[in-house]
Amino acid sequence: MVQRFCQWLMLVAMVVATPLAAKPSAPPRIVAVGDLHGDFDAWRQIAVKASIIDSRNRWAGGATILVQTGDIVDRGPDSLKIISHLMKLQAQAKAAGGRVIVLVGNHEAMNMTGDLRYVTAGEYAAFATSDSVRLRDRVYAANKVALTAAFRAKTPAMTDDAIRAAWLAQTPLGKLEHQAAWGPDGQLGRWTIANPAIAKVGDTMFVHGGISISYANTAFQLINRRVAEALKAHDDSEQSILYDPFGPLWYRGLVTRKADPEQAAAFPPGYPSIDQELAAALSYAGARRMVIAHTPRLAGIEISHGGQLARIDTGISRYYGGKLSYLEILGGQLVPHDFDRSPPLAQAH
Repeated sequence: MVQRFCQWLMLVAMVVATPLAAKPSAPPRIVAVGDLHGDFDAWRQIAVKASIIDSRNRWAGGATILVQTGDIVDRGPDSLKIISHLMKLQAQAKAAGGRVIVLVGNHEAMNMTGDLRYVTAGEYAAFATSDSVRLRDRVYAANKVALTAAFRAKTPAMTDDAIRAAWLAQTPLGKLEHQAAWGPDGQLGRWTIANPAIAKVGDTMFVHGGISISYANTAFQLINRRVAEALKAHDDSEQSILYDPFGPLWYRGLVTRKADPEQAAAFPPGYPSIDQELAAALSYAGARRMVIAHTPRLAGIEISHGGQLARIDTGISRYYGGKLSYLEILGGQLVPHDFDRSPPLAQAH
């Protein structure tokens, strides 16, 4: 913690001594969308409302830059459907002169490192194929000796049939394919590794959790490399940038300073204020504002700290029942859009 204090003292001094970098030319339009958590219908309603897709789910945003700030997965059944759509939009937007940026959220990192607490049955089922039963049988047969030993270490009296039944219950159809897809060499794993944890578009920084004082004087390109390396290495250690409570995927200190189970360290007297922390991170990056998600605010998007911080996780997924929303940035102006969910949109075929 002493090291953290030394860091912030140096950074606050730097903020006073160093003016902001010259404002870069702003893109024509930016649309930012927060945590989706497996709710494709909510995502589609937002994308239509923001005029970035048409009735056939194709890119209609022209030169717009879309930033989705992570946590597409978990809690809802349609994670794969959303990811597949975003992958298509990345190619379509590029062809139209636009861009689709998808950030790494803490839940993407959890899926890649085997923390599957919040994966729903529907998410596994989305990966199931006509070969899933045979695949599961083959995997069980290949690992029967090890599985039997593991189960009997806990319950010595378990029969072979009971062990098989227990393992099948723990391994729903599609789970093996889900885990393979999220591995570092799987389709979703490779895509996630290639996505940034922090993106700078014009004079705006985008990050899933936030940039704490511990990372404020580190170039975001270096942070992105560290996140990618940790994802490749399946690094779920307490020291990993993927799980650091002050790291870009988990930090909540720009929203709340209340200690909670996810916040491993408290904020002792002398820790920089949110204003100081923002000033340090933005000054180092040459940015004017930061857009974050991760901590739901069901009432809608919140712009605070003189426009330097935008909080866009509004509990979009049905799991939370919050407002559907997106943030629009036009000519440096932040325009929040919050609206209630409508009945599912009909799709043209």
